[in-house]
Amino acid sequence: MMDNFKEDIAYKRNRLLPDMLYAACWVLIVAFGLYAFLLLQVLLVQFQFATLVMLLACAALAVYLYLFKDNLKLEYEYTFTNGTLDFAKVLRNVKRKELGSMNVANVSACGHVAHDSFRRFISQKDVEKKNWFVNRDGNLFYFYYVKEGKKTIIVMEPSEEMVEMIRHYVPAGVYQG
Repeated sequence: MMDNFKEDIAYKRNRLLPDMLYAACWVLIVAFGLYAFLLLQVLLVQFQFATLVMLLACAALAVYLYLFKDNLKLEYEYTFTNGTLDFAKVLRNVKRKELGSMNVANVSACGHVAHDSFRRFISQKDVEKKNWFVNRDGNLFYFYYVKEGKKTIIVMEPSEEMVEMIRHYVPAGVYQG
């Protein structure tokens, strides 16, 4: 028997703004880092509390921007293999973080976000929503499931080919259209 395997990568289609922000982050990292270094030199010559506060603020901003910048080059990877769907978050095509895995036969409902059923599930009380997509105008698809009394909705943007594969593995009545 042949395996059903499909891998999709959701990436930002319009990259102009994220690329510009990424470049701006690097400019600001260097600027804040240099300014913090200059303030450190001033602080070593003559200690002033205000200079120390500015030094710490500039250093903190440089570190924060350094840690944040990778989120501007975010992609999601979906791997479907014989009814099991794996999710991963990829930063700058370098760092990969596994988000989870699920057997699609265990979901309570699934379908396209544009369908009325999505609004019904998302409006329920105490639903945790996991947005694992990058294009708001993309072909968004959701999975609703309850595990250990906790309601969860995962929203992703798979290809239509992957959606068709998923439909063959979900129980009857689960696919909402």
